[in-house]
Amino acid sequence: MTRLNAKSSNRTILMVGTLVAVILIALVVFAVRPGGSANTKSFDLSGQPLLGQESAKVTLVVFEDFKCPNCKNFEDNTMPTVQSKYIDTGKVKLYKINFPFIGPDSTTAAEAAECVYAQKQSAGYNQFATLLFRAQGDEKTQWATKAKMEDLGTYVDGLDAAKFKTCVESESTKAQVDADTAQATKSGVTGTPSVFVNGVLSPDYSAGTVGAAIDKALQ
Repeated sequence: MTRLNAKSSNRTILMVGTLVAVILIALVVFAVRPGGSANTKSFDLSGQPLLGQESAKVTLVVFEDFKCPNCKNFEDNTMPTVQSKYIDTGKVKLYKINFPFIGPDSTTAAEAAECVYAQKQSAGYNQFATLLFRAQGDEKTQWATKAKMEDLGTYVDGLDAAKFKTCVESESTKAQVDADTAQATKSGVTGTPSVFVNGVLSPDYSAGTVGAAIDKALQ
């Protein structure tokens, strides 16, 4: 049997060790770079309001607070582009998750939206969300009262007002909102709107930045 001598053996070990180190460094760099696995979050999207087709290739997840001025900005200035260019064309589906943190009535608004979802599913939720952002008051005031929610609910197509009022008054959707908040915390969300494209947090919520992230994900 032919054996390596000690000098050759040491050289081989050194070469193998160097190769392993290079591979490990490459894996770490890939994991931590933007879009790498270390930065990709996963979400429980069951029971979350959906906008778009479930078969869409790219998934957007947006954490919002209905009292958040920046969320209104996102809805007014980014969503029209995202919807017309990506959602309506079947390329993207969008899920919205509540992250009420600005004030107590942030939770009231989120719970009311979940009450609408309980009756009218995604279509009703999205319609109510639009109404909420249009009616948004100063974030320093408690404008999202139960009475205000019940009034806005009358503008949602086909919503049973009596059932909606009972739901809002009893806060029966609190568990759903708490679960949403837990997802936000688990994912490291610290503000709203936070937009994730296939699980990767977008640097900002502008139409240009979000669109570029979507285009990359579609490749």
